[in-house]
Amino acid sequence: MCSTTFSNKSHLKAPIHSKEKSQVRDINNKRYCVNADLRTFILTHTKVKYHVCDICNKRFTQPGNLMRHLLTHTKEKPYVCDTCYKGFSQKTHLSRHIWTHTKEKPHVCDICSKSFSQKYHLRQHLATHTKEKPYVCNICNKAFPRKSSLEHHLWTHSKERPHTCGECNKGFTVKSKLRLHLLTHTNEKPHVCDICSKGFSQKLHLRRHMLSHTKEKPHLCNLCSKEFTQKAHLRRHLATHTKEKPYACSKCNKNFSQKSDLRRHLYKRKVSCGPHVQEEAVEED
Repeated sequence: MCSTTFSNKSHLKAPIHSKEKSQVRDINNKRYCVNADLRTFILTHTKVKYHVCDICNKRFTQPGNLMRHLLTHTKEKPYVCDTCYKGFSQKTHLSRHIWTHTKEKPHVCDICSKSFSQKYHLRQHLATHTKEKPYVCNICNKAFPRKSSLEHHLWTHSKERPHTCGECNKGFTVKSKLRLHLLTHTNEKPHVCDICSKGFSQKLHLRRHMLSHTKEKPHLCNLCSKEFTQKAHLRRHLATHTKEKPYACSKCNKNFSQKSDLRRHLYKRKVSCGPHVQEEAVEED
């Protein structure tokens, strides 16, 4: 017996004392088996990606990552939920989905004790406490707490909308917004209120609706102490104090304090100037 440790359980089960895997090295205070652990370590740190997708040429360091990626092209979903029979391309996605049935939320915020079913959602929530926004747009200097939010925001500058609805040809900057839009065609409302059974197409809308039952108004104006059920309502209210008009029409330079006013202005301009004038995108919060 020996005291060698491994980062992967499967490597422990492998015949490491054979000639094929007899060499063990210490790197960064960790022991790596030359033909398995060490190779994985080197690929991770050198960023070499030998495994290439034949369809889109995307590259991966590990063959397992390539195999998982290929499922996004084949649309195969071999992992099926026993409760609702929804399919998933990856086992980890199925595991996350199962939490929606069990209602378990094992990931708890140390600051406010709010719990989450997924660790990723907890990380997102923690940014609301720290107020850190390390990801900054190099065009308008707007800052975001998450890299994904910055990536979505950048599409508003490029005006590209690569995700198109097959029903009405409406374009969207991100795939998640397209998915939400598709529910307007199917009239699906999967998010149901436990109190009044009203259904909603989006989980965000259900959360807002729940406040009508609890009468909670968690968003407080620090200038006049007026309370609001929604953060968007608080933002609109703050404009009455600051007199700021952050929403500007790029065509006529007219400014508006509320996003809805800018949308109405753009619509009127589109009607008055004719159908050949395209309505510019107004970024969603």
